[in-house]
Amino acid sequence: MNTIRSVCVYCGSSPGRSPAYIAAARALGRSIGDAGLELVYGGGTKGVMGAVSDAVLTSGGKVTGIIPQFLIDMEATERELKRLDELIVTADMHERKHRMFQRSDAFVALPGGIGTLEELVEIMTWSQLGQHEKPVVIANVDGFWDPLARLFDHMSEEGFLHSADRVKPLVVDDVEDIVPMLIKHGADGEDGGRREIIERM
Repeated sequence: MNTIRSVCVYCGSSPGRSPAYIAAARALGRSIGDAGLELVYGGGTKGVMGAVSDAVLTSGGKVTGIIPQFLIDMEATERELKRLDELIVTADMHERKHRMFQRSDAFVALPGGIGTLEELVEIMTWSQLGQHEKPVVIANVDGFWDPLARLFDHMSEEGFLHSADRVKPLVVDDVEDIVPMLIKHGADGEDGGRREIIERM
């Protein structure tokens, strides 16, 4: 059985235009904390990032933030960082993403910008290449990720997703469904593998 113990959440360090994004982050954070899971995230204390981490902490869950040194002043406040159970400061973005992968049993993408998109696509790419079997969930809050889904369909139609069976993120509209879904996947032994990415990545 591949138990889900930790969930990596990719999301924006800004709040975004719609209040639904912050509300979804708080709801997901509460679910993670209430389930006794660990949140692994980018370490920021502002925007959607700050909302999800604060909700996990308030719900009694564990939070591990992983952030490059150069981003601390831009995306976090020292007072809020002290609330985290663990803070890992990395040399660069490359190390940050690898450490986040290593510490996580599943991945969830909330709304965010280019950085969030890049993290989501990279973890899906590693899955397509057979480097891991951990579940990837897209939290499609108010249809935020619909344009990306259309792009994926276009790539598939044009013959560029050669391992489409491996690139099957779970697209969920209601964030309240995410944690129960991940727990079920872990209990069923589906997509919860901890196969490690090769060291050079």
